[in-house]
Amino acid sequence: MKEHFNLVATAAAGLEAVVGREVRALGIDCQVDNGKVYFEGDIKTIAKTNLWLRSADRIKIIVGRFPARTFEELFQGVFKLDWENYLPLGATFPIAKAKCVKSKLHNEPSVQAITKKAVVKKLQKVYHRPEGVPLQEIGAEYKIEVSILKDQATIMIDTTGSSLFKRGYRVDKGGAPIKENMAAAILELSNWYPDKPLVDPTCGSGTFCIEAALIGKNIAPGLKRSFAFEQWEWVDKAVLANVRAEAKKAINETIELDISGFDIDTRMVEIAKENAKAAGVDDIVTFKQMRLQDFRTDKIGGVIISNPPYGERLLDDKAVDILYNEMGETFAPLKTWSQFILTSDEQFESKFGRQADKKRKLYNGTLRVDLYQFFGQRVKRQSKTN
Repeated sequence: MKEHFNLVATAAAGLEAVVGREVRALGIDCQVDNGKVYFEGDIKTIAKTNLWLRSADRIKIIVGRFPARTFEELFQGVFKLDWENYLPLGATFPIAKAKCVKSKLHNEPSVQAITKKAVVKKLQKVYHRPEGVPLQEIGAEYKIEVSILKDQATIMIDTTGSSLFKRGYRVDKGGAPIKENMAAAILELSNWYPDKPLVDPTCGSGTFCIEAALIGKNIAPGLKRSFAFEQWEWVDKAVLANVRAEAKKAINETIELDISGFDIDTRMVEIAKENAKAAGVDDIVTFKQMRLQDFRTDKIGGVIISNPPYGERLLDDKAVDILYNEMGETFAPLKTWSQFILTSDEQFESKFGRQADKKRKLYNGTLRVDLYQFFGQRVKRQSKTN
């Protein structure tokens, strides 16, 4: 089986650079592209990136790339790939996804069917199985994906399983929560460091606060979950066990963090507390029921991060206008505090009462949103390594 792989980490639009920085922080060279970060490595690399990347969606093995302008080209291209180095006899290998963009081949179900046929034919040949006898798919699952962009096919195997945003700590989510990897990316895009106070005044199920605590304590986001590649019979189980052990040793148990979340909904506050407990950070994150406009603090140099109700999350436009106006009035006295607010409302700045210092376009799922960034007055602080 393979020992060295071409790999890709997928990411939401606008977050590729964040994922690229995370990959490089693991000591891995990479190339950033639209929605993707390309790199190379071995099984340990697959384990480390799945375990540690906070902002990525999935880690995939690139089996091969080739032109595919016709179904025959697609079949022959897939057939020529070295499937015997990935799929042992008995493997389960669904063609889980096909995506065709700006290509002559655009019927995605047909692309899936042709790809499946080609892989079956190749495995029948290399494992000396009669063509008329179906392959038994009774072993571990290897989800194969096909992407055809401008007539160039890329064939991949997903190593992750459930998306990386599923950390394993969310007991309940309430209504329309932000995904964990999006929350982590926004924290990384902000000017928050673990030595600064952090407040989410519309915390909902607590995602921002919990992700900040994981970052502050240097807890690998994938420690509480499993991955698809763990079930592959040719993967040395000791590799992931060692990577997990190293990650546990890297946790900073002594750091002091000042992270708080508030919400007007008592039920959401209880959900946030349960999620923090499941994540193992309930002892360092404070949640309490409070109206946004009641927030006051004498602390300086802090950071506010908020994902307030917007768009599909709240249909009452008047309520949105009032909320944004109250946010502006409440945060205005906090001269040294930076504020990072995510919303799809293009009129947010006028309702908030201030022009953002910076605005970044992102996508929360399929919904286009903007991260409005207001930077506080600088205060002297001691730099710390997180």
